[in-house]
Amino acid sequence: MSLTHKIIAYLGRTPDFRTEIILQDNMVEGVSNPYIKEWNVAEAQPTEEQLNALESQATILESNNQVISTRIGLYGTTAQQLEYIVENGVDAFIARQNQIKSDNPKS
Repeated sequence: MSLTHKIIAYLGRTPDFRTEIILQDNMVEGVSNPYIKEWNVAEAQPTEEQLNALESQATILESNNQVISTRIGLYGTTAQQLEYIVENGVDAFIARQNQIKSDNPKS
């Protein structure tokens, strides 16, 4: 599971991964081996054991992010959504959005 998602689960928010938390990856025999290079947030830096305990939460976060990306693509741009409303009405638009959500449920 992604170290990024474990950190998000630990903090309960998405930190700025350019300034607050900087990750590094030391490839070992061609295998990714990410670690925390810098920890610049008020919360104490978690141990590897603490992060590993958040595996299931991180899996749900990653899965939900994939679902959200799929939904965004299906919703279309704001202009496309407005065009759909003008051509089909608000009720049809809401029904379409709800169908996209039910076809692509979050965990």
